[in-house]
Amino acid sequence: MQKKYRVAIIGRTGKGNYGHGLDTVWKEVTNIEVVAVADDNKSGLAEALERTAAQRTYTDYKEMLTREKPDIVSISQRWIDQHYEMAMAAAKHDCHIYMEKPFVPTLQEADEIITALESKHLKLAIAHVTRYSPLISHVREMVAAGEIGELVEMRGRGKEDDRRGGGEDLWVLGSHVVDMMRYFNGDVEACTARVFADGHPVTKEDVFDGNEGIGPLAGDTLFATYEFDNGIPGYFNSTRTKTGSPGRFGLTLYGSKGAIHMTTGYAMNAWILRDSTWVPSNGEKSWEPITVEHSGDGGHNGGNHMAVLDLIRAIEEDKQPISSMYDARAATEMIVAVFESHRQGSRVEFPLDNRENPLTMLP
Repeated sequence: MQKKYRVAIIGRTGKGNYGHGLDTVWKEVTNIEVVAVADDNKSGLAEALERTAAQRTYTDYKEMLTREKPDIVSISQRWIDQHYEMAMAAAKHDCHIYMEKPFVPTLQEADEIITALESKHLKLAIAHVTRYSPLISHVREMVAAGEIGELVEMRGRGKEDDRRGGGEDLWVLGSHVVDMMRYFNGDVEACTARVFADGHPVTKEDVFDGNEGIGPLAGDTLFATYEFDNGIPGYFNSTRTKTGSPGRFGLTLYGSKGAIHMTTGYAMNAWILRDSTWVPSNGEKSWEPITVEHSGDGGHNGGNHMAVLDLIRAIEEDKQPISSMYDARAATEMIVAVFESHRQGSRVEFPLDNRENPLTMLP
């Protein structure tokens, strides 16, 4: 008989809510029983009960974990200031985890979560749902087959809008992009970066408390170069501007024979340019859409559904999820490295020696 998994959901209405569908995805998995939902906002809790059809509600997630003893905890809210405490509580109660991205604000917290989960052979999947898209796996096959020649570099950007461009863009949206870089290119060896505010290099006077529970944050413009172990570079840039285009948000792979540009998400889009100049030539060569058939819902819920099924597979086979806690930490390290390189004014090697927030250490 198929095991029935008891799932408990944690959300925070007004403080990240329930992420991009991390509360409702469980209803579509046949061997799942949503036993409870926790939210310290009572009105939000009532709405969550209706959405999730949970059996019971709690205003205190720790009480929920103690009483319900779930197999899996969905840490759903986008704000990350409580991700560490919630993940450690889940580990204490022997729960596997599905968590909204970004992971946690510091590498020290990431290290401690991983140590706690490893000690009990527990799994954590992070909601970088682009990894579950059949299109991205198809693109990786195309690259491996040489359809754009030899891969020579990768370039990523955030949405660069007038609210998030710069540091917040890197944390909130860039996490998808740097994770995609690793999907195509493996592990990072080093990072060199600069961060600016109002045209000058960021100093401690420019640090502020970031949105979405990010913690100390700075910068309306940043430029980062990543050196991957295989020698192929990756670049991530973001500049806050009123004329920024969300359409630039994504990753472009440049090869010796052409280029591929991709957006993010389970329902991502991709285009290939079969021209070594990387510029459409006189109308003869242009960006061609890359298509592949999706199964089920093509939006956030489709990606969450695939991630949840993969998490259950990982639990039953004692393997790591496709988007694992190690991938979550690696993406966090790529983000933190930008600020650490700026703080040191030099190239920084991975793994970073500094596991705290570098912006708290600026001179």
